[in-house]
Amino acid sequence: MLETKELAKSFRVRGRLVEAVKGVTMSVQAGEIFGFLGPNGAGKTTTMRMLTTLLKPSSGQATIAGIDLFTNSRQVREKIGYVSQAGGAEGASTARENLILQGRFYGLSLPDAVARAKELLAALDLEQIADRPSSSYSGGQRRRLDLALGMVHKPKLLLLDEPTAALDPQSRAWLWTEVRRLNAEGTTVFMTTHYLDEADALCQRLAIIDDGRIVVEGTPDDLKRQIVGDTITLGLQFQPETGQQVQALLQEQSYIHSLEYDEQAVRLVVDRGAEALPKILRLIDDANVHVQTVELSRPSLDDVFLKQTGRSLRESAN
Repeated sequence: MLETKELAKSFRVRGRLVEAVKGVTMSVQAGEIFGFLGPNGAGKTTTMRMLTTLLKPSSGQATIAGIDLFTNSRQVREKIGYVSQAGGAEGASTARENLILQGRFYGLSLPDAVARAKELLAALDLEQIADRPSSSYSGGQRRRLDLALGMVHKPKLLLLDEPTAALDPQSRAWLWTEVRRLNAEGTTVFMTTHYLDEADALCQRLAIIDDGRIVVEGTPDDLKRQIVGDTITLGLQFQPETGQQVQALLQEQSYIHSLEYDEQAVRLVVDRGAEALPKILRLIDDANVHVQTVELSRPSLDDVFLKQTGRSLRESAN
């Protein structure tokens, strides 16, 4: 559905050449939800704007639904729906008026545009506010209208740029549900996000981008499997020798990859944490070391980003 090869974009800023996107190569299959995950400033929106024909690439290749992005941009626009971070609704117009106008822009007859608007208003739970100016809508309601505008012409590919940014938790959950519904009905979705939970929950595959380059690509589970082991953190009743005592107890266990400790806790990286934890607790209990707290955590997409870039995505996104 979407394929790029060394797609790049440079800008000249105050006489200096800035490479915003440094050669992105990726492939999005028909019928999947594909995520583009990275911190602010990584090149996600610039890539999105190139794919939506709003920004001319500096170099590289791209096709959407088999259509060349460079030579047939008009045909590309007919195949895609786009929901930008800023949204596209005219605030002085109602949701119904916005949708009918959008339908007309895409070549629908007036009766068809009216019917499609009615269908989308019902599907996205906007019927009760359909004839109020959209400037009066809440953030979640505006985002639903933005999504409806992107879907008016039933595109093969829907591109969502940070679709849940600044939304409250309820509106985010609703949008996740709606994206899954659209995908189940056959719409391919390409979305940018800097939210780890969003990428993990929604995306069947994703690419992590940093500093204008894709650093790794795969399913969320496959990417997390690249990180060796689960992490067990034990809060212990510490005496000066406690850490060394626990290290001596556990260092010979084959399922433990690493162990470190400070004055508050012992942290272990282990194979199959749920199976290893009871064994570890028995060994420690036999040595009369008192465990105060236990935490088991599995690898996250932030761990993947940390491994690939040397820093945390959570910290980079703030």
